[in-house]
Amino acid sequence: MSEKPTRNGEAPGNGEPARNGEATRVDDRTTHTGSPLPVVVVVEPETPGNVGTIARAMKNFGLTDLKLVNPPELAEDGEAYGFAGHAREDVLPNADEVTFDEVVENYHTVGTTAITGEDDRSHERFPFKTPVELRESLRTIDAPTAIVFGREGRGLNNDELRRLDEVCSIPAAADYPVLNLGQAATVLLYELRDLTVSRTQQPDTTVTRADEPDVERFHEYFSEFLEATGQRPHRRGKNELLMRRLLGRTHPTEREVHSLLGTFRKATTKLEHADYLAAKHDEPQYPRE
Repeated sequence: MSEKPTRNGEAPGNGEPARNGEATRVDDRTTHTGSPLPVVVVVEPETPGNVGTIARAMKNFGLTDLKLVNPPELAEDGEAYGFAGHAREDVLPNADEVTFDEVVENYHTVGTTAITGEDDRSHERFPFKTPVELRESLRTIDAPTAIVFGREGRGLNNDELRRLDEVCSIPAAADYPVLNLGQAATVLLYELRDLTVSRTQQPDTTVTRADEPDVERFHEYFSEFLEATGQRPHRRGKNELLMRRLLGRTHPTEREVHSLLGTFRKATTKLEHADYLAAKHDEPQYPRE
């Protein structure tokens, strides 16, 4: 679908108004648990740039279905497309304009808010979930889900939150918990990535600790190096233990151990050779402690 978001409830692709209770477009891809991928809804966004930022975050984290409630004009040469990155090629031009009613009627809905209630006396904003808690909850929901973001200036109002099924809030500093709309969407979608991204740009590898015989051989060479420096036995023993504890915490790889081993072995050889030359030419040895 290549149309830009349309106005007045018109569904992209058919030129007819979207009928009440009928989703304009459904992403049939699923999460790793088999549930439909969430759609992202932005209610009355005020700044085109934030719409572009959200579209980009969606593409970063494997989502494609963007729905906008009463959006501003999103010109192809404007800031929405400028902020969208590669999402200008698909997520943004394929976004649907829908009504809030359509979202409520067709999806399991999650409203987002920076301001939460402290107890159930403020039930519009309580109870709430963090993005991580929401991710785990969505694993169990076998229904189309919509993550609903509000306006930049005032978010979702209480009347809107009353109509949504769940509330999610991003933990932030108590004295200034309100994130920019685009930032909030990016943080939340990042936390959902385990559900929405099947493969990242990072190699699918694990760090393997060096074999214990290699680690022990390093410790032997390190001990020889300390001896070559002329350290007193009690200090040498202390430094040997410190190095053992350090490697025990860091779990070095085989390459790291071999590199360290080679470095200390070469240093030991040079110290011993310097001592040999000093003795041969009857010169003072390399200074020792």
